[in-house]
Amino acid sequence: MWFLRLSDWLRHRARERHWNPERAVGRRGEDLAQRYLQRQGYTIVSRNYSNRSGPGEIDIVARDGDTVVFVEVKTRLSAEFGVPERAIGREKEEAVWRTARDYCRRAEVDPRLLRFDLVTVVAEEPPRIRHFRGSLLRSREQ
Repeated sequence: MWFLRLSDWLRHRARERHWNPERAVGRRGEDLAQRYLQRQGYTIVSRNYSNRSGPGEIDIVARDGDTVVFVEVKTRLSAEFGVPERAIGREKEEAVWRTARDYCRRAEVDPRLLRFDLVTVVAEEPPRIRHFRGSLLRSREQ
């Protein structure tokens, strides 16, 4: 596994040189979240799935058994200005919901087999990862 961590770190350093810092940190968080989910037994189906009919993106689409899981990843360099999970607002939840509907329609996924999770990453050394199962869109659960 050390080679995966090294690979992630090298990819992150390359992104820092070519991307704006916020985007590079966010993508590093997604890499760490993906590795975490895979260690938990999830199968990653897609990364950065975009809604073709409007704005919206889902960071990670994964399978947890028969359940399709839409994962929002929030990354911060530190928790100095608050925990990452506080950065999810109603507007972001609505965008995730619209994009998930688009994904389900295109992939012919049964909407009863959906879950919306949040993974937060504080990118200190070592990174701190927290997983909130079923935490997004509580008001929309079926």
